[in-house]
Amino acid sequence: MQRRSFLLTLAALAAAHREAVAADPLFTQPLKIVVPASPGGFTDIASRLIGEKLALRIGQPVPIENKPGASGMIGAEAVARAAPDGSSIVMGNIQSHGANVGLFKKMPYDAIKDFAPVTRVAMGYNMLVVHPSSPVRTLAELIEYAKKQAKPLSYGSGGSGSSSHLASEMLRQRAGIELLHVPYRATAPAVQALLAGQLAMLFDTVPSAISQVRAGALRAIAVTAPVRLPALPELPTVAETLPGFEVAVWGGIYAPAGTSEKWIEALDREIQAVLKDPTVAQRFEQLGFAPLALGPKDFAAFTRAEIAKWSEVIRIGKITVD
Repeated sequence: MQRRSFLLTLAALAAAHREAVAADPLFTQPLKIVVPASPGGFTDIASRLIGEKLALRIGQPVPIENKPGASGMIGAEAVARAAPDGSSIVMGNIQSHGANVGLFKKMPYDAIKDFAPVTRVAMGYNMLVVHPSSPVRTLAELIEYAKKQAKPLSYGSGGSGSSSHLASEMLRQRAGIELLHVPYRATAPAVQALLAGQLAMLFDTVPSAISQVRAGALRAIAVTAPVRLPALPELPTVAETLPGFEVAVWGGIYAPAGTSEKWIEALDREIQAVLKDPTVAQRFEQLGFAPLALGPKDFAAFTRAEIAKWSEVIRIGKITVD
């Protein structure tokens, strides 16, 4: 037993040595990941999960720094203004590098010009839910029901400009129905209002809503993914009724503009390798997100497309937050 333990220890040391030797020489200093959100949410958990594995691969510490506030703009600005020397990156998301461009007349950074996209990390989706007492069971029924009402159906959200708000506004525009927005400071109180029968509907993230649905406290109508989710094959997509409808909650790594292309390409390779780790993929799945990586060029195109999509929804809906 002692000999076996000794051999296992030698094997572990050898593996660690090989990994350190294999670390790309471009990584010569600690790499800080700025999280433009509070601890505990998806953006934070994803950053810590990736940071832990990334540190082993690049042979450098990867500290996590939370900088929440201003719809993600405080943390994003910190990296936009940082030196492009490979010392700071940000875990951007649908808010900080997507919807904010259309929501705010003035931003402390340019979501395109001030950043160099590295890797889109993961994608998640929303679920449209109603109270069990609702007469609707499908999206088509909800649309028809809304058109027959004398007053607009009410829906809750985690605040003006949140993904739940934007998803509902997109539904309003695409379905040609009238809806009444009831914003809350966060999604949790909106869920409680729906559970109490005070709202007609709500878009919530799949991980958050699924427990209430399975308990029978809420009824699921559809998901905002482009295709049905493997974990919920019986649940239709919104796109099956309204073609092209997709709302993704996503996260991805950006470096300051001007960062070396070789360094960005190297970091992208390392992050994509981390995302292929079975333990990492499993954890993302538990969070209700899929590790769907995109490299620098494709992630840049994705960012521009998200900005264009949400800017149009916000313009048509005349949504403002400042």
